[in-house]
Amino acid sequence: RIFAQSLLRSLGFIFWGTAAAQAFGGVLVILMFKNYRYLFQESYWSLPGWLALATALVLLPTGVLAVSIQRSRNKQGTLMYLLLLLFCLETSSAALAHSYYIRAASHLESSMGYLVDQHNWTCSQDPGNSAVDVMQRKLRCCGVHNYTDWLKASSSSWHHPACVPESCCKETHSHCRGDLGHVEQLSKEGCLKKLEDQLCFAMMYVFWCCTLLSILELLAGVSNGILMRRQPFHELSIL
Repeated sequence: RIFAQSLLRSLGFIFWGTAAAQAFGGVLVILMFKNYRYLFQESYWSLPGWLALATALVLLPTGVLAVSIQRSRNKQGTLMYLLLLLFCLETSSAALAHSYYIRAASHLESSMGYLVDQHNWTCSQDPGNSAVDVMQRKLRCCGVHNYTDWLKASSSSWHHPACVPESCCKETHSHCRGDLGHVEQLSKEGCLKKLEDQLCFAMMYVFWCCTLLSILELLAGVSNGILMRRQPFHELSIL
């Protein structure tokens, strides 16, 4: 019983710390899909992030109860319900984060390819403010896989520009106009790989945080159950 009490109190302090980690992961996922909403137009993509934020909020009172719990039957019962709620939230968030990452990885290539095909540009000094231009500047990339994707996109039209959008230019080359005669001034990496890396980090962060917390909550539930077993329900003995 003493070991279970000490373990539960230690886990309470850990819950406070992991609440911040969960909140960070939730905000990371939400902002990720908000910043690239032109690629992920459906609102359900950010659901794992909102579940992670809800988990972080529930973790705070759970940690308080785990630290302050002694022989209060009401506190022990409330803690057990909160642990069950947390376990459901975290398993749901982890499952969604893993499945959405797999779906998003296949969704990204087709969405980016469509944006590149639909983008009209000319070899001018106009930097452009379309969704593709914003994405290429933000990620410092060019095309879906590399700059040759722009050549494939232009090959379907009568106009074959000898350049790529200026958003493909590296920041260190201020005079770059996307001229294919100066390929060294263009970003070499494609946007797909960079965005997939960001997506992988955000989703896998939430997944492993939720998985680890689920294990800790099982330990907390077992410890709380041992304490509840040591103190029978005297107030229900009439039954």
